Amino acid sequence: MKRASWPYATKLTVSLLILVFIIYLLTRFQAFIIPIIISVIIAYVLNPLVNLIQKNIRLPRVMIIILTYLLVLAFLIGIPYLIVTFISRNFPTTQINPQDIIISIQNSLAKQYVIFGITIHPSNLVDQAINSLQTLLSPVIGQTVIILRDILTSIIAIVFIIIISFFLIRDSARLDEWFTARVPPAYKPEYDWFRSEINQIWNAFFRGQILLAAVVTAIWFVIGMILGLPFAWAMAIFAGFMEFFPSIGHGIWLVVAALLALLLGSTWISIPHWVFMLIIIGLYTLFEPFDDYYLIPRIIGSKVHLPPLVVILGIVAGALLAGIIGIPLAAPTIATLRVIGQYLYANLFDMEWSPVSSVEPLPPRRHYWWQRTQKREDLS
Repeated sequence: MKRASWPYATKLTVSLLILVFIIYLLTRFQAFIIPIIISVIIAYVLNPLVNLIQKNIRLPRVMIIILTYLLVLAFLIGIPYLIVTFISRNFPTTQINPQDIIISIQNSLAKQYVIFGITIHPSNLVDQAINSLQTLLSPVIGQTVIILRDILTSIIAIVFIIIISFFLIRDSARLDEWFTARVPPAYKPEYDWFRSEINQIWNAFFRGQILLAAVVTAIWFVIGMILGLPFAWAMAIFAGFMEFFPSIGHGIWLVVAALLALLLGSTWISIPHWVFMLIIIGLYTLFEPFDDYYLIPRIIGSKVHLPPLVVILGIVAGALLAGIIGIPLAAPTIATLRVIGQYLYANLFDMEWSPVSSVEPLPPRRHYWWQRTQKREDLS
């Protein structure tokens, strides 16, 4: 049966009503937005791992997903356990006698101190502090039910995230087919462009960012061990973690490293602390452009590499809108909005639209001398 097409006014009215309904749902169920976003991120990151395991192990996909979750859980528990074990073995705690500390505190409080003719009774000050603390804590104690409710809500949110991400991974192929089948044929090429561009952005961010963090961790572990940077292994891990916070992460790491160098100095080089701090600052000043213009373009690519001011403003906006999760996701979100914005701008003004990958290609791969030699041998 041939269907009559809707007039332009009807299409516009229906589209506006759908938009209003979506906005209503977003405001009405705002508490579910962040858990759903986290579920999508987890599914996006773990889906390639599940596909890889499924190619090599003949098991039902559901069993492979459960196995993947168990592996990730073991990793998340094992890494902190290894760190705590390393600290306890290499930095043994000093033997402290609690009874001696209590006696010393009691003797200090029992004395009277005269400062500029004013007599101070520490025991009276302690009593007043205890009374004030009780006054402050009484409303908190009365809110025990609210605290328990928040804990229960967090547990429900975690279960919700696990369930949603599980079904997203399980049905990822069918969901992709469902969305693709409902794209109008005339817009199929543009849909493919969009999916390719956005997939490259988020793929570069998640998987490339993990590799980048590992490389930066290895680099600063070697530098820290050579120079004697205090807590070299911890600072190396911290440097890798800060790569998830573009622009501001470098500054945070440099401040912490400079303070450690100034307060503790090198663990084995006998130089003044302030000289060691200048060495750390100088090395990091050389490392930052190497990270920005060599590591990031080759490991992550130019898809997410945005101007620092744009990233900083995006981080602030992301923190205000989505809390802590909005900070690391600011850069890929802005890059995604850039793709959508260029597409809308081109269509509004009837201009040609080109994918970002064709406008900003990755830098050419560098061929080293041994690769060039091998290439000449192959040609000969």
